Amino acid sequence: MPEILIRNADAILTMDDARRELNNADILIRDGAIEQIGHKLETKGEIHDASGCVVTPGLVNTHHHLYQTLTRAVPGCQDALLFGWLKTLYPVWERFGPEEIFVSAQIGLAELALSGCTLSSDHLYLYPNGSRLDDTIAAAAEVGLRFQPTRGAMSIGESAGGLPPDSLVEAEDAILEDMIRVVDAFHDSSAGSMCRVGLAPCSPFSVSRDLMRDAAILARDKGVMLHTHLAENDEDIAYSRAQFGCRPGQYAEDLGWTGEDVWHAHCVKLDGAEIDLFAKTGTGVAHCPCSNCRLGSGIAPVREMRDRGVNVGLGADGSASNDNGNLMLEARQAMLLQRVSRGADAMSSREALEIATRGGADVLNRPDCGRLMPGKRADVAIWDTHGIESAGSWDPAALLLSGPVRVKHLFVEGRQIVRDGHVTSIDVPRVIERQNLLAHALRS
Repeated sequence: MPEILIRNADAILTMDDARRELNNADILIRDGAIEQIGHKLETKGEIHDASGCVVTPGLVNTHHHLYQTLTRAVPGCQDALLFGWLKTLYPVWERFGPEEIFVSAQIGLAELALSGCTLSSDHLYLYPNGSRLDDTIAAAAEVGLRFQPTRGAMSIGESAGGLPPDSLVEAEDAILEDMIRVVDAFHDSSAGSMCRVGLAPCSPFSVSRDLMRDAAILARDKGVMLHTHLAENDEDIAYSRAQFGCRPGQYAEDLGWTGEDVWHAHCVKLDGAEIDLFAKTGTGVAHCPCSNCRLGSGIAPVREMRDRGVNVGLGADGSASNDNGNLMLEARQAMLLQRVSRGADAMSSREALEIATRGGADVLNRPDCGRLMPGKRADVAIWDTHGIESAGSWDPAALLLSGPVRVKHLFVEGRQIVRDGHVTSIDVPRVIERQNLLAHALRS
């Protein structure tokens, strides 16, 4: 791999331990890692001029359902709350197969890359018609993003009092067996890993307590992380109280679902005691502000979470509940929502960007990502501030106030994935054409 020098950036927002910001500075990349950050650095390798640009760590997406890029803006669920939205979409999703899962993941990951994302998780919890987690892993390998797929699952169908149709649930023994298979086949715990697998029963209303407990035991035996949806909206809280006689935080704690190896999606309705529990145990949260707005779920107490020491990252969530997969827009929305609920000084542009980079990496237990420091992985986003979005800005480094939402150049593990605003690793127009044909077939 050639040595790479990113030279003369107007500003580098390092997100290092001191949160340093360097002006007119350089980054030297060697063997997939950051070798040096400073001024007037030299190389005999490739040189990328970053004049007029702001450089940040690659953004980190801590929650997504990539398969949903095939079901954006579906009539009947454009204005629905969570449970009604799910009931409308389940019959569509049960017609998916391996190609739908693979192509939709390619589109979703390419869209994330164009928004500056270098590391993404994915929560795949349904496997119709022979689909497997392998399909999304193959898509990520082609696009070139660092990937943290999770083997999700649903085991309680409508006939047993659950929300999903029986056709989309699996036997719990088969779920656990396949969890073992995908971890053994794909999980790489080494430094600089491009793929780490997690275990992710879908939600308290689609799996049994036994599966939640068994998945936690299995994850710790295998040394992998745990993920699920939790406390997403008022319906979620009501279901937990009615079915389990407790709030979601207590349910999670009772089943072994707290700790530094656990992160929960949404957590819009956590109360003070649950926030303290997550802070004490090191449990992470994937904050999905756009999806929470779209589904009317509410505003997550992110300011309170961070003030009490909870690790918080950003999640785009599925494109059927977000309609978009742009992490820069997600970070801006996170900032604005905290200001709406708590005042204009509740969250700065730089803090929201920190949540989108270093914060997400910490949630996913990837301290080698999300910051620009010697020895960390060379996941680098370069933002062109020559454009109209930044025209007249007194502080181009305040990217979430007046900056681009599409990256100019993107490097993952030192490999260039986006060049001049275009994905280099796959033929995006061809994949879009195939995606639209698949979506048309589903509509028909």
